[in-house]
Amino acid sequence: MILQDFYDGKAFDAYEYFGAHKENSTFTFRTYAPAARKVTIIGEFNGWQEQDMYQEAQSGVFSISGVPADYGMMYKYCIYGNDGSRQEHCDPYGFFMELRPGACSITTDIKKYRFHDEEWIQSRSVNYDKPLNIYELHLGSWKKKSEEETGWYSYSEIANLLIDYVRENGYTHIEVMPISEHPFDGSWGYQNTGFFAPTSRYGTPDELKEMIDKLHQAGIGVILDFVPVHFAVDGYGLKKYDGTCLYEYPSEDVGTSEWGSCNFIYSRREVRCFIQSSANYWIKEFHFDGLRMDAVSRLIYWQGDESRGENGESIEFLKVMNKELKRLHPTAMIIAEDSSHYEGVTKSVDMGGLGFDYKWDLGWMHDTLEYFQTGPEYRPRDYHKLTFSMMYFYNERFILAFSHDEGVHGKATILQKMNGQYDSKFPQARAMYLYMLMHPGKKLNFMANEIGQLREWDEKREQDWDILKYPIHGAFHQYMIGLNKLYTYYSALQDDYNINNFRWADCNQNDSCIYAIMRFGAKATLLAIFNFSDKDCTSYSVPLKEGQKAKLLLNSNWERFNGTISQRRRMHKTEKNNGHPKLTVKISAFSGMLFEIKQLKL
Repeated sequence: MILQDFYDGKAFDAYEYFGAHKENSTFTFRTYAPAARKVTIIGEFNGWQEQDMYQEAQSGVFSISGVPADYGMMYKYCIYGNDGSRQEHCDPYGFFMELRPGACSITTDIKKYRFHDEEWIQSRSVNYDKPLNIYELHLGSWKKKSEEETGWYSYSEIANLLIDYVRENGYTHIEVMPISEHPFDGSWGYQNTGFFAPTSRYGTPDELKEMIDKLHQAGIGVILDFVPVHFAVDGYGLKKYDGTCLYEYPSEDVGTSEWGSCNFIYSRREVRCFIQSSANYWIKEFHFDGLRMDAVSRLIYWQGDESRGENGESIEFLKVMNKELKRLHPTAMIIAEDSSHYEGVTKSVDMGGLGFDYKWDLGWMHDTLEYFQTGPEYRPRDYHKLTFSMMYFYNERFILAFSHDEGVHGKATILQKMNGQYDSKFPQARAMYLYMLMHPGKKLNFMANEIGQLREWDEKREQDWDILKYPIHGAFHQYMIGLNKLYTYYSALQDDYNINNFRWADCNQNDSCIYAIMRFGAKATLLAIFNFSDKDCTSYSVPLKEGQKAKLLLNSNWERFNGTISQRRRMHKTEKNNGHPKLTVKISAFSGMLFEIKQLKL
């Protein structure tokens, strides 16, 4: 790293300079604390006795060289403020930390691991016109070794379990919730103290690399949930790091987030370098295939509130960071979790946008779930909640996401959100997920959505895998697997951002709550018909072109999915209407039917 680049906000490799680095047989430690009166280091290598670190020419950089340390040793910085304060801190650029409640950084060789995923990295893409089906999970509660508080699988152990499960279920990528070191399990990793340190809950940095390496060799991508907005308030972290508000705003009005954490101040170039170097670090050193950036709306607007106006400094930071990350890693995905209406989130920076590859479609998510939470008698009134998303869909490159946020804090799980009693929730969820399949946009589902879990997510417990012994849940799981395999098989479901790929075949049946969607591919055209009312429809028709015939691929109400219709029972026919062909179906309440439209040779 060039130090002047750090001061100018241009550095993306600050971790190569700051932190603990072995040089020949000894270590050099560096930390940035420009307002500190004095900085010392304590650790296993000096018997926890303070050694002075030295600042060169008012640079703000305190360092010490020739330290007789070794890898695997714990250390901290003791920072003395000009106000007379003394605070022990972990290393902001530390590569590893001890398990909470411990707060020491640990010297680590981040260059030691040798990856074997060259074939994956060389063929990797951002999947604009390919399937992108993401399985979001929390590593500590997907599956556990035991019910003890620390009964987690290690990174390397869970890799083998994930490979088998992700392959069986038909996902293309996993997205792991934040794994940067954090003190409180209940923050789920969203309030960090170690932005360069994989959490020690699940093992070492090398074990994390092994997990990603194994998944890549199995053909599975790995996305990291990255937190660029705020950090934990714990005294040993970044808060008042040098005795002043170095990383955070000094004003409480904008310095404290809605989660009670400290907001990063992006008008400071050194802070920009810290975050953008962290983003680069995870992609470069750990081979993550992308970053899902949390709470982007809080970077666009002050505190995420449009009425308070745009935050020009953080918008500029986003543009610079995303543009350089795409230059450094053109095939890595940069994904925005953004709830705002800000335009151009997924446009390139050169075209005036923020430079993200994708954005979560939170509007689609809210409208869809609200529709299915509503009683059937009110759905004619709300009919166009399901059509509105296509009015804006082509403004951005969207991902349709049913994430962890939709199954916590009293919101109920996705299945539980469906209107009505237990038995009626399953057919509605099956129909809704078929609608999600047919709607343009890449896909994301949170762990246990696929088994119809009814208990809200709790980071202390593994998922309720035992419910699969109940036929209704086992059948729902098989249905979800079937949808995922259809998604990865049909290119018509993957070319999402081509305006010619989608058409409403019918979106004007308000009273009956019937919809029909067509998706067009080079080799196949797909048609889905939905009945979201609570009444069976004995006859509904969609016009076809001359020579076309419909092949039924799936009915969400088949008995093998715990529905009421035998797969052998014929519920559709192709017939003529005034000489023109049409597909006529009998479609059950709360169900969907998926057809492949074949063109016969005349």
